[in-house]
Amino acid sequence: MRTKNTIQRFLTPFGMTTFVFMEERGGRSEAPASSLPRSCKTSVIPNEVRNPGKYLFTFLILFSISSLYAQNNANAILRSVYNKLQKAKDYSVQANVKIDMPFIRMLPIDAKIYFKQKDKFKVESQSIAIVPRQGFDQASKILADTNSYTAVMQGTEKIGGSMATIINVIPLSDTSDLVLGKLWIDVLQNVILKSQLTTKSNGTIMTEFTYGTQTEYGLPDKMIFSVDIKKFKLPKSVTADMNNASPKDEKEKENKKGKIFITLTKYQVNKGVPDSVFKK
Repeated sequence: MRTKNTIQRFLTPFGMTTFVFMEERGGRSEAPASSLPRSCKTSVIPNEVRNPGKYLFTFLILFSISSLYAQNNANAILRSVYNKLQKAKDYSVQANVKIDMPFIRMLPIDAKIYFKQKDKFKVESQSIAIVPRQGFDQASKILADTNSYTAVMQGTEKIGGSMATIINVIPLSDTSDLVLGKLWIDVLQNVILKSQLTTKSNGTIMTEFTYGTQTEYGLPDKMIFSVDIKKFKLPKSVTADMNNASPKDEKEKENKKGKIFITLTKYQVNKGVPDSVFKK
């Protein structure tokens, strides 16, 4: 008579699991009565699980394939975002800038921003306008060369009414100004909803994007920057006022965060921006 050994798994009503070796003879399973817990649900596990080493190699292969797929998928998402940003060859836009920073008192400022691929950027204003360039073209610069970084999917998070895919961007070169990038991406519209860029030059800058009139180009209508006051580079005239702060204020400034609110209107996209604008 053929005998087959199996392991019987018993799940108790309290969620506890116990295993009992079973010997099957002629279609019947036998086990010591004392080894069976009461009120249990059972399932049969093949005898081979006693020696799981043979499955380890298969598991590692599947894990490697899964990791490779996740990385390729992250790169594909970033490439879609980059391709959308490339649709705007040039643009000009009116900007209203509001500053909320400790020790800095500034009224809202109107400015005009010009951009032209590949990396031409200019802000015109009658007053001092604090406009972080990082939120306008740094993402495009980072994503341009897929060989310069490693992209890793971290998960998802709901932002507003959209589900965002979180992707970490890790530069491969020690000479890069970027230390670490984190992007929250709406994969349905291929736009960046939020970014957190840690750089050597400006510390960590968190940017939130709201889209509307120019979503097709990946250009936002509103941007909110959160910056480290101590590390963020400000115009010299502004830093001069901050340097006059008392020692007590200087200590408080160490861990202070500041915010910059920018509202963008009257976009002129792909209408042609002459190079002479950037030479003034």
